[in-house]
Amino acid sequence: MTSPKRSAEFTDPSAGGGLAGLERIAREAGGKGIPPVERWEPDFCGDLDIRIAADGTWYYLGSPIGRKPLVRLFSSVLRKDADGRTYLVTPVEKIGISVDDAPFLAVEMAVEGAGRDQRIGFRTNVDDFVGVDGDHPLRFETEAGSGGLKPYVLVRGRLEALVVRSVFYDLVALGEEQTVDGTVMFGVWSQGTFFPMAPADSLVGLK
Repeated sequence: MTSPKRSAEFTDPSAGGGLAGLERIAREAGGKGIPPVERWEPDFCGDLDIRIAADGTWYYLGSPIGRKPLVRLFSSVLRKDADGRTYLVTPVEKIGISVDDAPFLAVEMAVEGAGRDQRIGFRTNVDDFVGVDGDHPLRFETEAGSGGLKPYVLVRGRLEALVVRSVFYDLVALGEEQTVDGTVMFGVWSQGTFFPMAPADSLVGLK
């Protein structure tokens, strides 16, 4: 059980922890590449006032974090658990943060090949690369109100990237129709898997 004093160190930057303290332990945990956060089970140490906005901007105590290397460092120790919450996780700390939509944005797309052999990959706003396949699927949600589609790609664990609108248009340009369980669906192929967006007859204005 985490003591009240330890929790206060992370919720109150004047107590000697705060963002600088978290940066230090994240740096020690991260090293190079993505650390094995899925294997770590540290004690929960409370929430920290960090928010990832829908446009991908990270905020600490209401102010944007302008240092991309710091955002990249924090993103390497992100984990979304089965409870639906997102945490910063190191071998010794598990700290809750808030996420407005997805923790990452897919900001650039690369394509090789065509048809069933086509390969689609995305670069995220923190410079991760993810290739779309059965382990890193695309999914599409219907936006409340507008009825438009919001595309997401699974980056790692339960963490997803929202495909930004300009890249989504490029993705739609790769689409084709396939019959899935008796319904003609519009979607895209990547590495031998078809990822349906929606029924073809519902996307007349999108194709």
